[in-house]
Amino acid sequence: MRSSLLKKLSLAALAGSIAFAGAANAETRITYKSAKSTSSYYQMAVQIAEAMKAGSNGDIIVTVEESQGSVQNVMEAAVRPGNYVFTTPPVLVKLANSGKAMFKDKQNPKFADIRALFPIPSLTMHFVARADSGIKTFADLEGKTVLIGKGSFGAREGAKYLKLFGLEGKVELAKMELSNAVQALKNKQTDAFVTAGSYPAPNVIEAAAGTGITVLSLSDEQIKQTKRTKLTIPAGTYAGVDTEVNTTSLPVVAYTTTSMDEATAYALTKTYWEQKAKMGADNAWWNGVSGALLENITGKIHPGALKYYMEKGMAVPASAK
Repeated sequence: MRSSLLKKLSLAALAGSIAFAGAANAETRITYKSAKSTSSYYQMAVQIAEAMKAGSNGDIIVTVEESQGSVQNVMEAAVRPGNYVFTTPPVLVKLANSGKAMFKDKQNPKFADIRALFPIPSLTMHFVARADSGIKTFADLEGKTVLIGKGSFGAREGAKYLKLFGLEGKVELAKMELSNAVQALKNKQTDAFVTAGSYPAPNVIEAAAGTGITVLSLSDEQIKQTKRTKLTIPAGTYAGVDTEVNTTSLPVVAYTTTSMDEATAYALTKTYWEQKAKMGADNAWWNGVSGALLENITGKIHPGALKYYMEKGMAVPASAK
């Protein structure tokens, strides 16, 4: 009797161990390399991690890693094993594969193994003017004070656009950090500021609510001059801005490598799109992401992600298949 009971208990323990091992094996762990912890893209990474866990009933666990930038993310793709996901503008993947610019003398054959998963919110240029400044077009910036900050993508783009549009030396650049932009606009220390972020950008929302703003729209010719991707911010995105704003953007995409298996890439992509509406209800920048952004992908899409897009009838560039 005692022997029989012990045997049953042993079998039960063994069954429990097998079930536990199965559950552990069912859990997929992902490393997601994002951006600096102070950036909006790090916040997005945390939201994606939460969405993956919720959308997969805990089967997909994402660990978010801080990064010093997209170049680091791409460089690590050549050496990181397994389920490594990272974010970068597609143009950097193209440069890595060709060994140009910041990837000169840093070529690695493993860069050819990088594969796209899904687009995330784009870096969107905003030229924001105080509503009572009289600034309606770029030409109106002449003789005005403009805050562009320094060191960031937005600051570099802002300076580039001022030069492209014939305004270099014709505006006064405010000598203060971009973090002071909203207060500076309110206190009339600056007439306008330039910022790049996923729309709707928190600092632009704050400026619209507290001061009243105009967001400058670029003409098609100006957008062509910038050599950036056109993006339209819908009317009503910001309080008081009742017409759509045509501006430029730098697309950003979540990538992995061929080290990720097809089933995992499929599950990640499927869960991301299924959870996007819920993420958008909590943070509006997700609402600017749609299947249309797939056209910005350069290079190949992972076969697992591509399987999902084909199932859903989403348009994918022929070059990415």
